[in-house]
Amino acid sequence: MRFSKLFAFSIKESPKDCVLKSHEYLIRGGFIKQIGSGIYHFLPLGKIVLDKVIKIIKEEMDKSGANELNLGFITPAELWIKTDRYNKYGKELLKFNDRKNNSFVLGPTHEEAIVDCVNGVIKSYKQLPINLYQINLKFRDEIRPRFGILRAREFIMKDSYSFHSSVEDLDREFSLMEQTYINIFSRLGVDFRIVEADSGAIGGSGSKEFMILAPSGEDDIVICTSCNYASNIEIAKRKPKQVESTPPQAEFSEFFTPDVKSIDELSEFFKVDPFYLLKCVAKKALLSDGSNEVCFFFIRGCDNLSSTKALNVIPNAIELLDLDTDELEVLGLFGGFIGPYGLRNITNAKHIYFDNELIGASNLICGANVKDYHIVGVDLDSFEGLEFRDLLEVKSGDLCPKCAAKLDITKGIEIGHIFKLGDRYSKSLNATYLDKDGKAQFFIMGCYGIGVSRILGAILEQKSDDKGAIWGNVAPFDVVLIISNIKNDNEVEFAQKLYQALLVNGINALLDDRDLRFGAKISDFELIGIKSAIIIGKELHNNNIEFVRRDGLNKIKLDSSILIDDLIQYINGDKN
Repeated sequence: MRFSKLFAFSIKESPKDCVLKSHEYLIRGGFIKQIGSGIYHFLPLGKIVLDKVIKIIKEEMDKSGANELNLGFITPAELWIKTDRYNKYGKELLKFNDRKNNSFVLGPTHEEAIVDCVNGVIKSYKQLPINLYQINLKFRDEIRPRFGILRAREFIMKDSYSFHSSVEDLDREFSLMEQTYINIFSRLGVDFRIVEADSGAIGGSGSKEFMILAPSGEDDIVICTSCNYASNIEIAKRKPKQVESTPPQAEFSEFFTPDVKSIDELSEFFKVDPFYLLKCVAKKALLSDGSNEVCFFFIRGCDNLSSTKALNVIPNAIELLDLDTDELEVLGLFGGFIGPYGLRNITNAKHIYFDNELIGASNLICGANVKDYHIVGVDLDSFEGLEFRDLLEVKSGDLCPKCAAKLDITKGIEIGHIFKLGDRYSKSLNATYLDKDGKAQFFIMGCYGIGVSRILGAILEQKSDDKGAIWGNVAPFDVVLIISNIKNDNEVEFAQKLYQALLVNGINALLDDRDLRFGAKISDFELIGIKSAIIIGKELHNNNIEFVRRDGLNKIKLDSSILIDDLIQYINGDKN
């Protein structure tokens, strides 16, 4: 490709709305162009990189035995209604009616569509297992699209769905897809981690996320400093916390605590470790049917509630909201003084949960459900019918549940997610096959996604420097030949001959034949992130050319008569 014929125009200044370097470099380098909020065109440079990513994904998915297809961009709403996701998915699901008033959704994911596609076509266990995948457009109506293609409304995704006759076969495919994803992201050349994850609106019995590590990542990842344990903070676990401080010894009784509301104030008032204080977090759960319910979560005073874990505890909840002072007082409660004694009778609340680490806890101090009073000497074993769940949010410094080493928290960008769905969707859509005994059974399913377009932004967040993009294994071109002075016939002739020789040898080369100053060409090389550059300039009359690697910008002086095979070794990284 000749740069003079390439539809690529760099921008010197950073656009005002660019917060992350990936967004800035993609816009300035001419990879993408915004057409609407969270909606982008992929320009030729962006399409070249995107195609390289897709090629790797397709090769590994095909190697795994999956079949590629293409599902419709829109899905009839009735399928989403049957799976109970039409309302539960939330406002990010874009819904619309056509001219005949039929309801549809723009698919952010295609579980319903793929089940409908398979239903009635795969009729026997002999046709199983099967894994079907597509690389296609998706739409999620983000309330705040930001960070360029990292959180866009319209995006390109690889989603695949497997169908099985047993949980054991699903486990086999899940492991195969995990290894397939490892192969994909390893070939992309990124530093990534596999983490335990929340299944969210997709549902199912278990899931794992693939995270590119980057300081700008939106997701907090809990990683062990010793073993391979890693988890999204939303579902992370720890070894149960213990403290060395002596527990408060007191007979069960009410204690006057005037205006002592916060955990810090209570800890100071009683001179006890917050570990022995029982903290109540009161919430209002919004349900998928539009109603709401009050719920209460109890954790130790030294811990924080995980909003994701708490949300997952409440059936059909789509959001948890804080209860304000007025709402609490209507229930007969006072902020800072809420405790478990008589709470169900006072509020008629169906949802009162205690963190798992409170099982068997004693010597606690909690609210008395009376203003300005707490109860000391609380033993939870004296209660009947308590419900325990995993509720707490893991912190840096907590201990690993596997090896007891310290846990750390880092940032990551989600680029892949795999799920065990079970019969969650096949049962809702009445999709069955006949087993070996001729009985109808619901399909056992798995789901496996990769955020294809967001991978471009994630790579740049991890690899780029302050000069521009660094793409690693998916750079748009292997090498750019920069002619320092386009009016120098010797430089032009040498560059053109070398360019043709590289093309003949299968090198993806770009010839910068533009009539621009040398500094502008170098700046574009650095901004665009072409893997390497060969500079043909004044030193050519001394039989010298310069080779530059984009990653690190290390320069090497080469003889202009270098054999093409030797030069290719430099371009491919086989020579330093």
